[in-house]
Amino acid sequence: MKALVFSEDADIASQMVTYFSKVMPVDSATTSAKYSGLADFGAGTIYHLKGDAQSDSISLKLQEIFNGGYDYLFVSSTILGREVAGNVSERLGKEIVPEINSFELKNGKAVTKRFFLGGKTVLDEESDAGVFTVTPGISEPQKTAGKSAITEVELPQSALKTISTEEKSTTGVNLEKAKVIVCVGRGLGKKEGIASVEPLIKAVGGELAGSRPVCLDYQWLTEDRQVGISGKKVKPNLYIALGVSGQIQHIAGMRGSRTVIAINKDKSAPIFEEADYGLVGDLYQIIPKLVKALSS
Repeated sequence: MKALVFSEDADIASQMVTYFSKVMPVDSATTSAKYSGLADFGAGTIYHLKGDAQSDSISLKLQEIFNGGYDYLFVSSTILGREVAGNVSERLGKEIVPEINSFELKNGKAVTKRFFLGGKTVLDEESDAGVFTVTPGISEPQKTAGKSAITEVELPQSALKTISTEEKSTTGVNLEKAKVIVCVGRGLGKKEGIASVEPLIKAVGGELAGSRPVCLDYQWLTEDRQVGISGKKVKPNLYIALGVSGQIQHIAGMRGSRTVIAINKDKSAPIFEEADYGLVGDLYQIIPKLVKALSS
């Protein structure tokens, strides 16, 4: 068995190569300008796809490479990746399983896990699928002793043409790599309340994040700081939830956190079911006490 991994993001590709190379031999394809750095993570060959990098041209080339001797295709679950995966799945005539966070082979079958019903449960599946989209953060990248061979591959001309692009407002934060996250929810009450949270963020050396209402509905924070099933999937060592109710869509984005601390004035908030430690009370009264305790 042999697998081909694709992501336009070299960091995510390194996670996937690290994970899947422990299951079977792996090669990797990417359009990233950082492709040379992928050579340190255990892939046999790195295919650098260069040229007109649209979803259709990437799909055509991945189909061609895949037919050269691969059994499985793993594609990062990014906006581009999901489009490419669906396209290649149709071209290859292979079943696709989306959003997996675990993969193993048993008796010739692919055994996978993924969140289901909006993240409310974990679905264990056994299938003959050949194409999979993979949630970011499936593993920590681990460098290996050997170096991958690098092959330059020219992409075919795309039938698509980009007319214009408009960048979303972003702070440049990478929540997927954060070891400590302090997440605020609608229980914060007001945008100005973020200033009251900043001393705690500084005290724990964390990154600021927000729930969907905070980032999308109220726009107190930018979209790149949203945690949840429609936002970032994070796995920090410490996750502090402030005024976050803990709806299942949010839980799906932070369930991989090692330790969870929740502060909420509603003792029935669902977030407490996920928390290792919970404090019921006014976050504006609790935060200063926590900061004082941490500083001493």
